[in-house]
Order: sequence, then C-alpha cells, then structure tokens
Amino acid sequence: MRTNYVLIDYENVQASSLDLLSAPHFCVKVFLGPNNTKLPTELAVAVHRLRERADYIQLDTPGTNALDFHIAYYLGQLASTDPTGFFHVISKDKGFDPLLKHLKSKGIFALRSQSIEQMPCFKAVGETPHAPSQIKSDEPQKPKSQPAPKASVKKPAPNDNVVKAVIADLIGRKASKPKTTKTLLNTIHSKVGKATPIKEIERIYATLCQLGYVKESGNTVSYSFPKSA
Repeated sequence: MRTNYVLIDYENVQASSLDLLSAPHFCVKVFLGPNNTKLPTELAVAVHRLRERADYIQLDTPGTNALDFHIAYYLGQLASTDPTGFFHVISKDKGFDPLLKHLKSKGIFALRSQSIEQMPCFKAVGETPHAPSQIKSDEPQKPKSQPAPKASVKKPAPNDNVVKAVIADLIGRKASKPKTTKTLLNTIHSKVGKATPIKEIERIYATLCQLGYVKESGNTVSYSFPKSA
C-alpha cells in the first residue's frame, strides 16, 4: 500500500495535532526553524507516539527561504527512495507549487495543503474525520462515519454528478478499462475535461478508491463495480 509522506513547514503552519496521521501508512517530518525552540506538548507527544514514522528536522542557521530549501531537499530524497509514495507538503507558501507540479509531470504524486485537515485523503470523504481510527491514508479505504459504515460507502456522495459520470464511463469501457494508475488518471482527466485542475482529478480518483470501485496493486489498478452501479 502506498506510503504517505507528510512534510510539515512548522514555521509556516503551526500544526499542534497529528491525530489524523496515526495510521501506519503515514510518515511525518516536522521542519523547524532556528526560532522554533518551544513546541506544544501535544505535538511533541504525537511525534513520540509515531516512533520511527516521525521525526524533527531543525535548521541551525536562519536564512531567506532556508526552511523551504530543506523541505525541497528531503522531498527529492524521499521521492528518489520511494517513487511510488504520495508526498504532502503542509504549508501556506505557494512557492512550493512549481516544484510539486514538476514532480507530477514525472509521475510522482505530490501536492501542497494548507493544513493536515485539508489533505485530499481527508477531504475526499466529504467531511473531516476527528477520530484517528477513521483515517487510513490516500489509499483505497472505506470511511467509518456511522454505526453501519459499510452501508454508506457503496454509493457516490449525493449530487456528485462528476464522479457518477466517471463511474458510468469506466463501466461502459468493459474490458478496455485503464490498467495502470497513471492511465486511469489520464482517462478521468479526459472525461471531465482537460481544463479541470489536477487536484479535482485526484479527488475523483481517491473517491473511486474509497468507494471500493478501484483497487491499487503497485502501479496497476483493478475494478469492482456493483451490477447496480
């Protein structure tokens, strides 16, 4: 299952809770500036609980955009080690966007969110969960929202006509459905229009995975559509 790497620009976003990142598919790096010498107890305890899946990276010397360059360095290093990973930069700094766009052009899943709560893997479910047990990763998953969670997963969110249109298109392709993640993303993009932002394409893809209609195995995908879909 794809590992989600979360790189937090703590100088820019003072995250205090890592509860949403407690699932084993998340690895966290908190980047601290020279002046970030005091951290909230909740954050320190959360990093400790994640053990080897989380650590701090602190700069010794201040400088213009110094922390951004460090994040870019570690992002490149991680992408080289695990090119199938999903990389999240948590920052309000739009200066990261050209780099992340370049990584996407190389087939690497990477994007920026302004907070942990706004990461696509949490927004795609339709609401922001609060309990750690409700969050898995950016991988196919079945959200647990009510006493009977499985019953609420089998249909797209109401009024999400775009997702329904994509599902209908894939079902109509029968044996000629896309075989790889990259091809499926391109197929979705073609269906909804090339002008559609890549974040919306990733949201649709994540929704299909969460509904159980699309399943990943490495770089390949398989399908499981109910007859009534």
